[in-house]
Amino acid sequence: MRRGAVIVIVIWAIAIAAAVTAAVQLVGFRQATIGRETLARVQARWAARAGIEEMIAIMDYHTLEPEAEDALALIRDLEAAADGDLASGSWQIRHHRDGLELPGPMDEHSKLNVNRAGRGDLLNIDGMTLDVVDSILTWREQTEEPIGLGAGPEWYRNRDMGYEPRGAPFRHIAELELVAGVWPERLRGEDWNLNGRLDPNEDDRGLTFPNDDGDGRLDAGWSGVLTASSRSIPVARSGQTLLDLRGAEEPEVVERLGVDAEQARALIAFAARPDARLETLLVQDLGALASGRTGGQGQPPAAAARRGRRSAGGGAGGGAGGGAGAPSVRPLDRGQLRTIFNESVIGATELREGPGKINVNTAAREVLQVLFPESPGTADAIITLRQGSSGIASIVDLLQIDTITPQRLAALRNQIDVVSHVFTISSRGRAETTGLEVEILVTVDRSTVPAQILMYREP
Repeated sequence: MRRGAVIVIVIWAIAIAAAVTAAVQLVGFRQATIGRETLARVQARWAARAGIEEMIAIMDYHTLEPEAEDALALIRDLEAAADGDLASGSWQIRHHRDGLELPGPMDEHSKLNVNRAGRGDLLNIDGMTLDVVDSILTWREQTEEPIGLGAGPEWYRNRDMGYEPRGAPFRHIAELELVAGVWPERLRGEDWNLNGRLDPNEDDRGLTFPNDDGDGRLDAGWSGVLTASSRSIPVARSGQTLLDLRGAEEPEVVERLGVDAEQARALIAFAARPDARLETLLVQDLGALASGRTGGQGQPPAAAARRGRRSAGGGAGGGAGGGAGAPSVRPLDRGQLRTIFNESVIGATELREGPGKINVNTAAREVLQVLFPESPGTADAIITLRQGSSGIASIVDLLQIDTITPQRLAALRNQIDVVSHVFTISSRGRAETTGLEVEILVTVDRSTVPAQILMYREP
């Protein structure tokens, strides 16, 4: 009897020991798994960070060493470094434009800045209605009265929204969702996390949230057209501060802009006028402008430059003084116009930082169509023009397109540019051991060195 009891006790002891051993092994296995996943996550995260640092280093280099005649040099270098490897992982940086996945970071200047856009621009966006547009305009203005059909502060108060219009520029595109009439489905489309990439759950035909069509293309809704992150910085293509012609000295104008002394004096005289605007040089003769005359004879100087001819204002009698015997002012040729628009401004207000302009070298086709709603083929013509080895180095180069007249370009001058300062980097790091991925989203302003991080997010 005792032997039987002993055997039972021994069996129970063995069973308990086996259970304890199994539990210890299970816990150890789970701890090892967690350790491997934690290590893999750290490896993936730092791989993603390495990609971001690589992008910022390239941006810093091009800010210090700008290539004024090659508008695509920065973009090419960013694309070349979009994929990279480390000993413990790798990174991949992508963005979408016109629905397609492309290497490199997202250029925020490839979109229309909602803080610069006017009513007409916003109405040209697919799906926008007048009441929503007016509500957007009201949101960014300090006013108690709504603009047009928009919702004013009282509308939000009456509905206990818990907030009112900012009365200042939008800080992020997601802020648009707070505006009356803006639905997340319209703003985000399939890009529900606003990372500018087509994630697996955004391309599975609606099997998981959000709803999508599974066509392999990213429909980013209004977020694919609008941004609030781009900045207009008073930096010339040469990397120097933009030259303010109002108050500039003649020798500096001659040296910076490549004009002769007579042209420099004419530019300074024109800039001294209170109504002077740089874009007027596209449609008026320099000699006539300097003498205070408007509507100079002959064709606009930009049109003459486009055709490789001198403008009519460059003949005898077309001088800065506008009278007989006055020294003649040689018309601005195309090269001089390009330099003037790349290197100078008129008035201190243009030297202030503001909402970013659209970079015609990187703008999505849909954005270009917003700018040229009356001429659908113009967007394709711009895309063809910028596909050259150095892109579009000056907005004056757009005059090579038949549908863009000097008058049309002058009207667009405050909306378009050929350089970008702000980029959003979506970097996915991948651990070498397990394949685990971590994504980091960073918005960077490269106008200063070191570059400034405007937004950092790990979705």
